Amino acid sequence: MKTKPVLAAITMLAVAGALAACTAGGGGNGDGGGSDASNCTNKIKNPDAPVVTLWAWYPNAETVVDNFNEANDDVQVCWTNAGAGGDAYDKFQTAISAGSGAPDVMMVEADRIASFQAQDALVDLRDLGYEDVKDNFSDGAWKDVSVGDGIYGAPIDGGPMGMIYRTDVFDKYGITPPTTWTEFEATAQQVKDAGGPVFASFAANQPAEVTALMYQNGAEPFTYDPADEGEIGINLNSDEVKEVLDYWDGLVEKGLVGTEDQFTPEYIAAVINGDYATYLSAAWAPGYLQGAGVGEGADAGVWATAPMPQWDPNNPIAINWGGSAFSVSSQAKDPELAAKVAFGVYADQASLDEGWQQQIIFPLNVDVLDSPEFQDYEVPFFNGQQANKEVYVPAANAYKGMTYTPLGQYYYSALTKQIAAINDGSATGSEAADALQADVVAYAEEQGFTVTQ
Repeated sequence: MKTKPVLAAITMLAVAGALAACTAGGGGNGDGGGSDASNCTNKIKNPDAPVVTLWAWYPNAETVVDNFNEANDDVQVCWTNAGAGGDAYDKFQTAISAGSGAPDVMMVEADRIASFQAQDALVDLRDLGYEDVKDNFSDGAWKDVSVGDGIYGAPIDGGPMGMIYRTDVFDKYGITPPTTWTEFEATAQQVKDAGGPVFASFAANQPAEVTALMYQNGAEPFTYDPADEGEIGINLNSDEVKEVLDYWDGLVEKGLVGTEDQFTPEYIAAVINGDYATYLSAAWAPGYLQGAGVGEGADAGVWATAPMPQWDPNNPIAINWGGSAFSVSSQAKDPELAAKVAFGVYADQASLDEGWQQQIIFPLNVDVLDSPEFQDYEVPFFNGQQANKEVYVPAANAYKGMTYTPLGQYYYSALTKQIAAINDGSATGSEAADALQADVVAYAEEQGFTVTQ
């Protein structure tokens, strides 16, 4: 168990981050739903069955909940959309701090699980049905929802990474998808010298993506197990991390990549306009890009995808950006029944098929990943390319997982600051790594952790 000073510090930080939500109706009634099963967005099919409350923001959440309720007479799900991402987390944090008002089951992104687990807000699922479903997912998928030896989420979707690129740009300049980072830089230089666009974006507002790139080079930024009595390993200025940051620092300095923030209207306009030759992103990117208007006009039919460039092509490392799970709240009225819902919602064939066919999720269930229908699917955004078979399924199967910690959100903020310093020329990659290490170590020690390397 974590020592009380550390747990108290984490709790106080989380409370401070959620104070604004205290008046937003994040408790058991009204906005957010909480543990009140009378405010369901969906219709309960069997009113005589016990009800499990669920917060989730998947676009097709109501459909998958209806699918579950149709198939299960012994339990029904009462679903509420309490907001996406941070909005839902703020309401959940308010309920944790109040000791009531949380749903039985909560949709949680993998990188948020450790911070909620540190507050004893989530239930370990290892003895609540995990053994029955563990073969449905890869070891990497399970590691992402684990904290120490505990399992704190049922995996649903992920973001195996690839290199999305514009075939029109590649054809114009006579280039092929680079397979190594050395080739990536050389190809980017070739395109620039010929008057072409920058090759990618090194965006300060995407610390999760940059962290994945660190893992690809063999870095292990954190080690953490709550059984270690408040110890945490922090290694953010290792040779592997410095090599990654120095590499991107060099691309920025040479003008081979842009430094614009991603997920902004300006960035999307630049993508549509052909200002970027590639977009290093995850399997969920086609859905996001199409939703933002990419691939519908002059840039329709020009997109393809390839495996991520590697540091060592003889020892490739698959990486992941994003992914969500269903976690059981420690306020669940019946944890065993809630676990059945966590493992069962978005696990039936109809829901999974709709999820990937409509580009809502990239499922991690191996039955889908191994299916000919999924592997052979000719993705419209990629002009009929069998992107799942060629890029994303191999990456998902090879992914080994990451180690997340209760410091995750502070670390992301600190990394964002250092990427910005690289981009404005005020720090080299190595200097940024050293500053990042000092910053996160100091913060961890302030919170009562004993830091190891």
